[in-house]
Amino acid sequence: MTEQVPTSVLSDHPCHLGEGPTYDATTDTAWWFDIREGLLFEAQLGSGGIRVHTLGRMASALGRIDAERHLIVAEDGLYVRKLADGVMTLLCPLEADNPTTRSNDARVHQSGTFWIGTMGRKAEPGAGAIYAFHRGKISLLFPRISIPNSICFSPDGAIGYFADSARAVLYSVPLNPATGLPRGEPEVLLRHTGIGGLDGSVCDADGQIWNACWGASRIDVYSPQGERLRSLRVPAKQASCPAFVGPDLSRLLVTSAWQDMDAAARAADPQAGKTFLLEASARGRAEPDVKLA
Repeated sequence: MTEQVPTSVLSDHPCHLGEGPTYDATTDTAWWFDIREGLLFEAQLGSGGIRVHTLGRMASALGRIDAERHLIVAEDGLYVRKLADGVMTLLCPLEADNPTTRSNDARVHQSGTFWIGTMGRKAEPGAGAIYAFHRGKISLLFPRISIPNSICFSPDGAIGYFADSARAVLYSVPLNPATGLPRGEPEVLLRHTGIGGLDGSVCDADGQIWNACWGASRIDVYSPQGERLRSLRVPAKQASCPAFVGPDLSRLLVTSAWQDMDAAARAADPQAGKTFLLEASARGRAEPDVKLA
């Protein structure tokens, strides 16, 4: 059964491809992207104020460096963005010489290492990969990924998760908790069946995996063993990624998208692309800062 928890619209801006939400607990600020339109959203949850920043390029995720800077994951590389004026400076390129690909799902490990996924702009099979930005350098972790998603980490940092949405598989991989780098090979944790598909995920304080089920209007919560524990309804069909927000990190911010919908599909799904807050009673965790070196 899918639970109906109290839900509100945080932003009624219909994102073409809403993605990459994160939350800065020090400022009570949520951030997320519209990948296709090159937009970055900034929401002060206490006041309800929302600002939209035009980035000039596709971007999909960010990590907090410190109170003044973010590391932005963009279609051609990693950029340091100053919050004060929005100026972006290229730190290092990533597949910048490959016009076929762009960035997609990403998340920061407790060690400060940033896992970053890339994919084909038209979801070309095997065109993408998952990388690690660690100690100022980018290294390839997993090649030939079609649609990288669900990058997240267990509370102790000893397990990493990622999905290839095209294969409908969520993988787990043992990690060195001190570095966020693999110390073994990925293993299949679960194979998604039924309506929808695996999209973005986040791990809570109990190690449960909260996954946006694209195409099914819901968030699915899985145990570390891959058992589905609960499902929460989302008011848009194409839920794309969750993030824990709020002073106690019990609420769930969920992005969505109208990508690939024709006029009839959008009329049937009027909330598509909006960004939601679910009163999920979660035991969330704060996102760690990314380390540049």
